[in-house]
Amino acid sequence: MPPSSGSNGPLPLFPPGFLWGAAASAFQTEGAADTDGKGPSGWDAFAAQGRIKDGADPARATGFHERYRDDVALLAGLGADAFRFSISWPRVIPGGGGPVNAAGLDFYDRLVDELCARGIAPAPTLYHWDTPLALEETGGWLNRDTAARFADYASAVAGRLGDRVPMWITVNEPAEVTLLGYALGEHAPGRRLLFDALPAAHHQLLAHGLGVQALRAAGARNIGLALSHSPVWTAGGSEADRTAAELYDTLTNWLFADPVLTGGYPDENLAALMPGPVAEDLAVISAPLDWYGVNYYHPMLVGVPTAAEPGGFAGVGLPEGLPFGLRGIDSAERTDFGWPVVPDGLREMLLRLKDRFGDRLPPLHITENGCSYGGLDDQRRIAYLDSHLRALHRAVEEGVDVRGYFTWSLTDNIEWAEGAAQRFGLVHIDFETLERTPKASYAWYRETIAAQRARGSANG
Repeated sequence: MPPSSGSNGPLPLFPPGFLWGAAASAFQTEGAADTDGKGPSGWDAFAAQGRIKDGADPARATGFHERYRDDVALLAGLGADAFRFSISWPRVIPGGGGPVNAAGLDFYDRLVDELCARGIAPAPTLYHWDTPLALEETGGWLNRDTAARFADYASAVAGRLGDRVPMWITVNEPAEVTLLGYALGEHAPGRRLLFDALPAAHHQLLAHGLGVQALRAAGARNIGLALSHSPVWTAGGSEADRTAAELYDTLTNWLFADPVLTGGYPDENLAALMPGPVAEDLAVISAPLDWYGVNYYHPMLVGVPTAAEPGGFAGVGLPEGLPFGLRGIDSAERTDFGWPVVPDGLREMLLRLKDRFGDRLPPLHITENGCSYGGLDDQRRIAYLDSHLRALHRAVEEGVDVRGYFTWSLTDNIEWAEGAAQRFGLVHIDFETLERTPKASYAWYRETIAAQRARGSANG
């Protein structure tokens, strides 16, 4: 059976013009931390504290800064329509605000040119967690000024690259930055503020809105953002369990989606905790989008906290005293990260978005979906991708307007605080030599894309 067929026959045909891509981020891949005049990020400082579990070196990472042409060639070999990468804010503006570092911006100019020459659409993310350290040291996302500096940065990037970039992402996963970085302290900047971290959520949303304004003023088009979404399931049948699950759902899903798509926070008590002129900010945050990005990995099972099942968020244990607890999901298959494999959770989440927002929901792109598995003959990754794409197609059949899919990730990378041990790539990275070796899943994805194109042409 050819790789494109999977275990259940060929994938069903996606709509005409469906975008096939892969994704990566700057901190996780670029390396070259001391070149081009790049400044340090909060993640560089976090790594220097020894907070990356296996000691993986982000100053080297996968060497993408030097080997980007090799990786673009791998994308071309896939037949990818687009590449979602991120631009390092401290490489472009080392101090977070102030002068633009032309040498740093030159790198992304070369990358965009290389992608365009290969017929691959550049889809840059402006903020994928690497806050300039100078801004982090003055409060980071707790400081309203960081959002204003982000708008300046977005303007500078769009002014340089906007003539060749057909698709923009402002911010990536503000929920994870807020919860893991500012509330629980497991990611940079390592703060443990619990509910006092909420201003970081508001200021990232404000940065998104100001970034949309700056991009449009610079002539950029086709603007969206990438939010993580997981269906929240209730553990147990008590009213207390339902209340706990609803609160978690609000904090991780709707606290971020509602302001962007409705111009309001989902709970007036949470809105009252946000800083600044909230009503005026929400008018900026809810600027119309061209599309909306969904990052999906697995559902969450939530109920009242219990000592027996403390659970955790993204593998991170929750402290005592919170009004909810996370339980393990009974799943026949788990990734090497320990995450449950629940393909239909993607369909469920997309239908929840459609039902909640109706006509206010723009066309969707799946901006991240993938899994951590080791080995070159990664049949479990193939099964994962195949099953999730089938679930995605069912959502499309049920009326969800999905325009594209970016798998996470093109290559193995540094998985943030987990280091290099968790391997999400279609392409294996030898972190000693930085040699690239395509895995079986790379061939499967290549043949899947080719088969979709061939069948689409035959039907068109």
